[in-house]
Amino acid sequence: MEMQTQWVDTTDQQRLCVRTYGQPTQPALVLVHGYPDHQMVWEPVIHYLTQNYFIVTYDVRGAGESSIPKKISDYRLARLSQDLEEVVNKVLPNRAFHLAAHDWGSIQSWESVTDFRFKGRILSYSTLSGPCLDHAAFWMREQFQQNRTKFLKQMSKSWYIAVFQLPWVAPLAWNFFNPQRWAKIVEQLEKRDDLPLNPYIVKDGKYGVNLYRANFLPRLAQPRQRFAICPVQAIVLQNDKFVGPDLIDEVSKWVDDFSRVELAANHWAILSQPEQVAQLIDHFIQKKSAVID
Repeated sequence: MEMQTQWVDTTDQQRLCVRTYGQPTQPALVLVHGYPDHQMVWEPVIHYLTQNYFIVTYDVRGAGESSIPKKISDYRLARLSQDLEEVVNKVLPNRAFHLAAHDWGSIQSWESVTDFRFKGRILSYSTLSGPCLDHAAFWMREQFQQNRTKFLKQMSKSWYIAVFQLPWVAPLAWNFFNPQRWAKIVEQLEKRDDLPLNPYIVKDGKYGVNLYRANFLPRLAQPRQRFAICPVQAIVLQNDKFVGPDLIDEVSKWVDDFSRVELAANHWAILSQPEQVAQLIDHFIQKKSAVID
C-alpha cells in the first residue's frame, strides 16, 4: 500500500506521527488505535479499504513514534480530542470525515463524537471494544442497583484497570515484554499464529497506562451526559475478553442514530478478522452516506 508520513505539532508541544493511505479525492476515514498498540495495528484493515477511502491514522501521544508527555494530566480526554482535531485540521483541512476506532482509540474518540465542535465534521462513527467512559459509568451504577450479576461479570473483565492505577507497577511490568512475547499473548487470544509484531510494545504499554490514570477515576466518579453528534455503529465482539457486550446496551440512550452489529471475534478483531471489520465499517459508511445524499 502506498503510504505517506507526516508530523503534527500540537499546541501543547507534543509531536504526533501521522500516516495517510489512498487517494485524497476519496471520502476521508480516520482510524484511531487502542492500547497497547500504535497506528500500524490498523494495516490489515486498511488493506481492504484503500480503494474507497483516503485513510488517516496517527500514533496517539505516548505511542508508536509520537512523543511522550511528561504529565499524567496530558492524557486527559479533552486533550486527546484536541489531538484529533489538530490532526484533521492539518491533514483534512475544511473536510468532513468518517471515524472508526478500537479499544482506547474508541474510548477517547467518544469525547469528540459527543462534542458539538465536531457537529457536521464527523460524518459517522464505528466503535469497537471501547465504550464512552461516561456512558459506562451510568451503566455500572444502574447494574449495581438492579443486576449485580451483570455488574460483577464486567468487573471481572476489567481487573487490569485497577492494577494500572498502582504507581510504578504497570509501567515496570512492561519492561519484561518484547514484541515476540506480546505476539504470543495476542495470538493465543485470537487463535491465529500469523499476526504482525508490535516493535513498540514496551513504549506503547508503559506510557499508555497514563490513559487509564488520567481518565478512569474522574469519569467513573462524575459521569457527564454525553450525546452523540453523528450516526454511531457499535461493532460488538462477542468473545471479547476485556469489554463485555452488555456495556453496549447503554449506547442507544445517548445516540439518536444507532446501529449494532455483532462479530464472532475476540478483542483484536482488527488483526484476526480484518476483512470482516473493514466490510462492517464500509457498509455503515455507505449506508449513512446514501442517507446524506
